[in-house]
Amino acid sequence: MTTYAFPPGGMPDLSDDPAAAGSIFTTSYAFIPGSTMRDIVASLLPDWIKTRAWILARPLTGFAETFAQYAVEVEPGGGSDTPEPDAGAEAGIFVASGEMMLDLDGVTHALTAGGYAYIPPGRKWRVHNPGHTDLKFHWIRKRWQPAEGLTPPDPIFANDATTPFNYMRGTDKWATQRFASPSDLRHDMHVNIVTFQPGGRIPFAETHIMEHGLYVLEGTAEYLLNDRWHSVQAGDFMWLRAWCPQACIATGSGPFRYLLYKDVNRHPELVLP
Repeated sequence: MTTYAFPPGGMPDLSDDPAAAGSIFTTSYAFIPGSTMRDIVASLLPDWIKTRAWILARPLTGFAETFAQYAVEVEPGGGSDTPEPDAGAEAGIFVASGEMMLDLDGVTHALTAGGYAYIPPGRKWRVHNPGHTDLKFHWIRKRWQPAEGLTPPDPIFANDATTPFNYMRGTDKWATQRFASPSDLRHDMHVNIVTFQPGGRIPFAETHIMEHGLYVLEGTAEYLLNDRWHSVQAGDFMWLRAWCPQACIATGSGPFRYLLYKDVNRHPELVLP
């Protein structure tokens, strides 16, 4: 059975070395190890009950400017009838563990570990935990960017277990699972799962306009960010601005997988806000 990483909360041993985790924030990326995602850095959210969230990324001038990313923990009976405060926001939700009841426009959908939902902007939705254990999920928020002739995308409900692997040319060790069709230009963001088998690698330094949020769901790797290699593992988060070089070499005996956000399918704005 596949398991998915999530912030541990709690408090580490008071004798631990704070610098040992390797947290770093630069002008081109941030590396936030899972071991730093503890109780005292979680946030409470308006209109959510029995809920806390680790806010891992938010729009930041001169850095990554298009999205926010949360890891959300909801106790049994908790949730929200008005989860999204921005009517122009779209959402990608990936369940790490527990049970989620997601009501979208009056239709209820049950999601469990590995479940994914895309929620278009302007839709009425609610989310609750009907189970007896904590619900843990990843939530990516972005303001949908209109384009002439395009309407907002349709909702998507999918699951990791049934989403096909698309292998990169020339390898069976690097694949992407896409919850939205790459050719559907209504989508201005993609949320994918990227999987490397042991020894799989990105053989060049990807350097591109897309911003990224990468949450490691399982496994270990050496990951190049700008000009520095980092040892990464399940639960770590990488936050990349546009044109931050990146590459990957999977290590360990099992798959290395991460949940990936990127902005897509729109012209760059020519006037800065």
